[in-house]
Amino acid sequence: MSITAEAGDEPKVSRAGLGGWMLFDWAAQPFFTVIITFIFGPYFVSRLTDDPAHGQAMWGYTLTISGIVIAVLSPVLGSIADQTGARKPWIAFFAVIKIVSLALLWYAVPGSSLIYPFIFIILASIAAEFSIVFNDSMMPRLVSESQIGRISNMAWGLGYLGGMIVLIAVVTLLAGSPESGKTILGSDPLFGLDPATGADARITGPISAVWYLVFILPMFLFTPDAHKATMPAATAVRAGITELRHTIGELRQRSGILRFLIARMIFQDGVNGLLALGGTFAASMFAWQTVELGVYGIILNVVAIGGCLYASRLDAKLGSKVIVTASLICLTIATLGIVSTGPGYTLFGLLQLSTADAGGLFGTAAEKAYIVFGLLVGIAFGPVQASSRSYLARSVSADEAGRYFGIYALSGRATTFLAPASVATVTLISGSARIGMMALVVFLAVGLLILIRTPYPANRPV
Repeated sequence: MSITAEAGDEPKVSRAGLGGWMLFDWAAQPFFTVIITFIFGPYFVSRLTDDPAHGQAMWGYTLTISGIVIAVLSPVLGSIADQTGARKPWIAFFAVIKIVSLALLWYAVPGSSLIYPFIFIILASIAAEFSIVFNDSMMPRLVSESQIGRISNMAWGLGYLGGMIVLIAVVTLLAGSPESGKTILGSDPLFGLDPATGADARITGPISAVWYLVFILPMFLFTPDAHKATMPAATAVRAGITELRHTIGELRQRSGILRFLIARMIFQDGVNGLLALGGTFAASMFAWQTVELGVYGIILNVVAIGGCLYASRLDAKLGSKVIVTASLICLTIATLGIVSTGPGYTLFGLLQLSTADAGGLFGTAAEKAYIVFGLLVGIAFGPVQASSRSYLARSVSADEAGRYFGIYALSGRATTFLAPASVATVTLISGSARIGMMALVVFLAVGLLILIRTPYPANRPV
């Protein structure tokens, strides 16, 4: 079967093959949804330490270390993949690391050392991002140029659906109230999980591991891989490094792609920081527990799925650049709204809110305002990433996709440590998580300004 897709043609793979590739996002997303953003990350910040500001700083530095490793090695691995051809063996190798690391998060009980979850999150994050490099680089061989934006956004939306399903299961069946021990449905948590020991948050590690293991199998079984003569590992490494040097030099002549990568490098820092720290910020600001964070995550994911599906149609009509630009504007407004909201006020105090607690979930007016701004995040954070992926895929050929998606991963991680490190450092200096989160606005706005002046597709001259 030919897997090369020419511009304007339909994908030349079977539905099972394309579906298997799309299921990778479904398999991978629970790690980002329940581990990084909504459940384990906030648990790490608010329950593994007695000082939420210190916890947020430590979580920020955890993401910083993994970001540096990803930034350094992703381009090399992408170039090596272009030399060896096949992507699946690499995905399988990193899947083992990710699955084992996630399973071991079960042992991160309150009062234990932070060093073990610190290490496991770093390893899982590195393995997850490296796998994404190889999965993304398969796309130009599987999908025609005219369909790339639609398929990319649909796959991203499918990923959010998978993450939401796991999140719903955690919130309704596994997460108990610290006071009553009951779930939001009024029943005992499954498996006898005790919320007092953080079991409802710790269980997300093993669950995400099993989910990933099961749902990446269709990609291995049905999705065709590139077929090149296999190089010995040492030869592939040398050839990959040589090819990477050539690609970096080539970028000097491909100024449009270079500008796009710089813009993405900056705005993706803001996006990553917002996704990783938004839940922890709410946990420390409103003392949200697993149930509140889970429900908040479900709301965002429902909106995100709709945003991706709608963007999949708009991307085909308007192009990826319009979608990314509009999404960045929305995220900038949302971030300003989030950091401007606190108990009794929003919009930096210009609008005073009642401090009365109506009871139940999100009982105060400030919490409801926070959710409104969160909905803007939900609408935009899927399309900004999915259409960025299709932006590059439309700008490179299938044969060079591995090395350029490696550099694409670099652009998403090269300075990614700056956003969480900036938030962590400003938080420690100011003693205010809100002031620390303001750093994210700068990354989003600067990236947007550079993107506006970037050609589309990016292989066009500036």
